[in-house]
Amino acid sequence: MIDGFLDHGLCQEVHDAFPAFSDERARNEFGETGGKSVYENLPKIAPCYARLDKVFRSREFLHWLSQATGIPELLYDRDYVGGGTHENRDGQELDPHVDFNYHPKQRWHRRLNLILFLNKQWDDSWGGSLQLHLDPWTDASAKTVQPVFNRCIVFETSERSWHGFPKIRLPADCQETTRKSVAVYFYTKERPREEVVPEHGTYYVPRRMPDHLQAGYTLTDADVAELGGLLARRDRQIRYEREHERELRTVFAAMIESPSFRIGRALTWPLRKVRDLLR
Repeated sequence: MIDGFLDHGLCQEVHDAFPAFSDERARNEFGETGGKSVYENLPKIAPCYARLDKVFRSREFLHWLSQATGIPELLYDRDYVGGGTHENRDGQELDPHVDFNYHPKQRWHRRLNLILFLNKQWDDSWGGSLQLHLDPWTDASAKTVQPVFNRCIVFETSERSWHGFPKIRLPADCQETTRKSVAVYFYTKERPREEVVPEHGTYYVPRRMPDHLQAGYTLTDADVAELGGLLARRDRQIRYEREHERELRTVFAAMIESPSFRIGRALTWPLRKVRDLLR
């Protein structure tokens, strides 16, 4: 975590030029409009964002970041896949998750997340603070990072880099406030063999039922709304996983039925027969 990450004047310019919330840029994987707006193409936002982009991709910055993290030969993602400006409204939250592990175009290994916060006013009681988890399946505790202005956090992207933030609940006099940040990701062409796993998308762990909901407790309207939200997110995740499995099965079935696969099976039959006899 680095406070005062950017020159104050540049950070102020980046803050002032932050793009307006857009419903078109706030659609999820099901086409639904949510509470998070993303603008991926940083250089196109404003000259100050072009300057910021130039810094992030510079040889000097990549060398410094490699020295600071111990990860050599870092590569900057000029496509900003999943990155760019992120703006989250009141009521938005981000379940604990680990990120996708390969760049979808370059096939590079994703190694680092860098997040720059741009919030002049923020209170922990509002939620929205970044949480870093050891294992959200078994442990609800987390390290917390408040998303305050010109604070940068860099963390490794791995199979255990669980992170997210609790629901934003703004007071009545701050309803126009939003959680603003800039996220950029860094990659390498190789990574340690013991860390290489098959390609996957982003894995989410839905948040647990609140601790205060115990036997004998009388639900409030807010409790009912929260439980409804938890169940709706779980349903969406099940739906997403079902559609993803259907796509994979379709591809696999087409591969099995292809002439080239059948020919390959026929040609390798003698070798497979010998292997079975030697077992």
